[in-house]
Amino acid sequence: MAGSGPDPLFGLRNNFYIGAYQAAINNSDVPNLSQDDAVERDTLVYRSYIALGSHQVSLFFSSFSLFIVFFCKFILCFRLQLVISEIDASAATPLQAVKLLALYLTNPDNKETAIASLRELLGDPAIGSNPILRLIAGIVFMHEQDYNEALKHTNAGGTMELHALNVQILIKMHRSDYAEKQLRIMQQVDEDHTLTQLAMAWLNLAVGGSKIQEAYLIFQDFSEKYQMTSLILNGKAVCCMHMGNFDEAETLLLEALNKDAKDPETLANLVVCSLHLGKPSARYLNQLKLSNPDHILVKRAASAEESFDRAVQTVA
Repeated sequence: MAGSGPDPLFGLRNNFYIGAYQAAINNSDVPNLSQDDAVERDTLVYRSYIALGSHQVSLFFSSFSLFIVFFCKFILCFRLQLVISEIDASAATPLQAVKLLALYLTNPDNKETAIASLRELLGDPAIGSNPILRLIAGIVFMHEQDYNEALKHTNAGGTMELHALNVQILIKMHRSDYAEKQLRIMQQVDEDHTLTQLAMAWLNLAVGGSKIQEAYLIFQDFSEKYQMTSLILNGKAVCCMHMGNFDEAETLLLEALNKDAKDPETLANLVVCSLHLGKPSARYLNQLKLSNPDHILVKRAASAEESFDRAVQTVA
């Protein structure tokens, strides 16, 4: 950001980091921004729309399910289409990258086209090193579970978001040792940065043991300082489950569900929590299947069902 005065986008950026996406959109009318800051503002706003619109529908009332499916899919798809339609060919590179992310998420049929266009931008020497473009590439390839390709574009870092994404990717690769190196870089830049604290919580959860309590305290601190979001509530709940406090975890997750009934991580965590509490989990799993059929928990449940069916056939 140009200049050395107060950061005009600090609040907007922080809302996005903690998952307060509607608040980020509502408070995006920041006056007297430089051209670069205006592009960053627009990038954050459109990414917030994507975050709000990238889930499918979740259902509560089966008797109205068909109507709700079509209505909610229309609303959620509208948010992604808004991003695609408002960003034209003359927009800056970061916005073009965000548009490709929206295109990638709108429909499975669009994935190959979006990835091909992303590769084309990355291969352009004039813009290929753009931090937001590399960040979006990392997000897309992480979603594809192509972690090596994701790191190819993010590993050089350069921004706190890129370092934080590196931490996420490396944890998924079960390389907590390398994730810790990325965290140290972030701590050297700004130990109190929201993304540094989030990355520390993620790593503590991955390491486990006594580190779980430290992760819980980070999310607790967030809940005292910032607007309560599904991201924060899920973070606290996962810590509680690791520590065996499933009743508290359920309370936190139900609060998260009230805030966002379609959030896949809330639904997935409720499935796990309910099983540990001996409570029915089928409703949450069915909602997750409808809202996010590619979620890892859905795939594992389907695989387990197939294995069980094969075992039954063998016995029969």
